[in-house]
Amino acid sequence: MATGPAGPPRRGRLYAILGALMMAMLLAALDQTIVATALPTIVGDLRGAEHLSWVVTAYLLATTTVTPLWGRLGDQYGRKHLFLASIVIFLVGSALCGLARTMPELIAFRALQGVGGGGLMSLAMAIVGDVVPPRERGRYQGLFGAVFGVSSVLGPLLGGFFVDHLSWPWVFYVNLPLGAAALAVIVAVLPADRRHERHPVDYPGIALLATATICLVLAATWGGTTYAWGSPVIVGLLAAAVTAALGWLASARRAAEPVLPLRLFGVEVFVVSAALGCAVGFAMLGALTYLPLYLQVVHGVSATLSGVHLLPMVAGMLVGSIGSGQLISRYGRYKVFPVAGMTITALALWLLSGLERTTSTAVMNGYLLLLGLGLGLVMQVTVIAAQNAVPYRDLGAATAGVTFFRSIGGSFGVAVFGSLFSSRLEHDIARIAGTAGLPPGFDPRAAGEDPALIGTLPPALRVRFLDAYNDAIAEVFGWAVPVAVAGVLLALLLREIPLRATAKAGPDLGEGMAGTPTYRTSRQEVEGRLSRLMMRDAGAREMYARLGVLAEVHLPAGSMWALCRIAEEGSVSSAELARRAGVPVQRGRPYVDRLVRAGYVVRRDGRLEITDAGRATAERLLAARNRGLARHLAGWSPEDHAELSRLLAELARDSLDAPPDLRAPARP
Repeated sequence: MATGPAGPPRRGRLYAILGALMMAMLLAALDQTIVATALPTIVGDLRGAEHLSWVVTAYLLATTTVTPLWGRLGDQYGRKHLFLASIVIFLVGSALCGLARTMPELIAFRALQGVGGGGLMSLAMAIVGDVVPPRERGRYQGLFGAVFGVSSVLGPLLGGFFVDHLSWPWVFYVNLPLGAAALAVIVAVLPADRRHERHPVDYPGIALLATATICLVLAATWGGTTYAWGSPVIVGLLAAAVTAALGWLASARRAAEPVLPLRLFGVEVFVVSAALGCAVGFAMLGALTYLPLYLQVVHGVSATLSGVHLLPMVAGMLVGSIGSGQLISRYGRYKVFPVAGMTITALALWLLSGLERTTSTAVMNGYLLLLGLGLGLVMQVTVIAAQNAVPYRDLGAATAGVTFFRSIGGSFGVAVFGSLFSSRLEHDIARIAGTAGLPPGFDPRAAGEDPALIGTLPPALRVRFLDAYNDAIAEVFGWAVPVAVAGVLLALLLREIPLRATAKAGPDLGEGMAGTPTYRTSRQEVEGRLSRLMMRDAGAREMYARLGVLAEVHLPAGSMWALCRIAEEGSVSSAELARRAGVPVQRGRPYVDRLVRAGYVVRRDGRLEITDAGRATAERLLAARNRGLARHLAGWSPEDHAELSRLLAELARDSLDAPPDLRAPARP
C-alpha cells in the first residue's frame, strides 16, 4: 500500500492539509449539483435546450470513468503530484466553463472539469489515510464523508444565488480562488510519498468500459429526438457499445487486476445491489436536474428559490441514508430498507408525474420529501449489502462497482429524462404553433431553447406554453415510475446475509451519498471501518487497564506505553521518548524507573534499551491489543489473509496512545 512519510505531520500542518483536502473535495462534489439551478439561465443564454442534460452528464461520465484510474495511479506513483495535477485540471476546466459561449463548448469543458474532479474525490480520502494516525482516522474520514451531504444541500442553493446576484459563469468561477488556495496549501505542507505499491493498471479495461458507457448514453440521449432510432448514427453507437462491452469482457478475463472483476457478477447480492444502485442514481440525478427547470419556468420562482425548494428532497435523502445506516449497524437487518425505499420512491415519482401548472409548491415539496426519503433508504444499503456478500479480496472492487453503477444510473437518468423532456416539449410546442395565432416574428422553436421568451407572449398563449413545459416534465417522472417499480422487484430479490462485525462501524456518507464512484482497496475499506470502530473503544486509561489484565502485566498505563515504544525502537533516548509522549522528561522518568526495576529496560550511555524480558512483555501487550482489534473483524477471517494480519499488527502498535496518567505526577 502506498504510504506517506514515516510519521504523521504535526497538528498545525495536519489541519492545513485536511482543510485543503476538504476544500478541494467539496468543490468537486458541489459541481455535481451546483449547475442544476443554473441550467434554465444557461440554456436561455447559450440556447440549445436539447443539450441541457449533457451539461450534467458530461461531468458525471468523466468523473465516473476516471475515478478508478486516478486511484490506481495514486497507489502506484504517489498521490501528492497526482492530486496537484487533478486540482489544476479541475481549475482549468472551471475557467473554460465560465468562458464557454456555446453549449457544445460548455459540455466539452464540463467533461474536462470532471476528469479533474474524479481525481480530487478519489485521491483526497486516500491522502487522509496517509497523514492521519490510525486511531484518529475514522473521525476525519467521517468529516470527509459529510462533505457529500453538505454539497447536496449547498449545491442547488449556491447555483441559484450566483445566477440571481452575479451571472451563471460564477457557478464555475467560484472554484478558482478556493481551488487555488487548496493548491498552494498542498504544495507547501503535504509531504511527498515515500513508498508506492507496484501493481498493473487495467488501462484497456478502463478505456473499453468508458467507451461502452459513453456510446450507450449518447444513444439514449439522441435516439428518437436528434436522430431516429433506426438511423446509422444510433445503430452505429449501439454497435460500438456492444463491441466495446465484448472487448471489456475479453480484457477483464486476461487482466491481472481488472477494474471490475467478472467474478463479482457471480455474486447474486452484488448484482442485485448494483442494479438497485443504478435505479437510485437514475431517479435521484434525473429529478435534481429537471426540477429547477420546472420551478423556474412553470412557477416563475427565482433560481435561488428553486434551490430552496429542492431542500426537502435533499433532507429526505440525508435522513433516510443516515438513519437506515444507523439502524442496520444496530440491528443487523437490511432488506426491509430497500423494499420500503423503492416503494416510497415509486409512489413519489407517480405523484410527481401528476404535477400541474397550478400545483402548489407546498404540495410539491411534500412529494420531494417523500422522494428523497425513499432514495435515502436505499442508497446506503446497496453498498452495505454488496460489501457483506463478497470475500475480502473483492471488498474494494465490490464497493467501487456498486457506486460505479449508481453513477452510470445517474448518467442514464439525466440523459433519458432529457431525451423524453425534449421530445415531448418539441411535440407540444409544434402543436401549439399549429393551432394558435403566434405574435409576428415569434419563433416557437426558440421558446423551446430559451424559456425566458415565454414571458413575452400574451397571457392566454403564455399559459399554453407553460402547460407544455409542465406536461413535458410530468411525463418524464411518469416514465421513471416503471424504473422504480423494477427497483421494488429487485429489492424483493435481495438476499439478506448476516452482517459482519465491520458493519457496526455505521454509515459512510462518502459511499452512500456520492454521485460518483469511490476507489479504495480492500485494505483501505477495512482500515476505514476499523478506525471508526476504534473510536468507540475504551479511552486510553481503560484500554491499558484491560491490556494489563489480558497480558498479565502489572504496570501503570504510562509504563506499559513506554515499554511498547522502547521495544519498537530497541533503543531510544529519554528526550525522544518524552517528546513522543508530549511531556517533560522528569514527568515520564518515574514510569521508566518502574521498567528498569522490573528488568524490562536498562539505561546505557544515556539511552534506554529493551531487554529480552521487556521485549517478551511488550509482545504480550501487543498481542492482547491485536486480539481486541480482531473482534471487529469477525467474519473476515484475518488469520486466512496475510494483509489483514499485517493490518491488525500495525494498528495494534500504532493505536497505543500515550495515556492520560503520563501527564499527571506518577507514583514511584
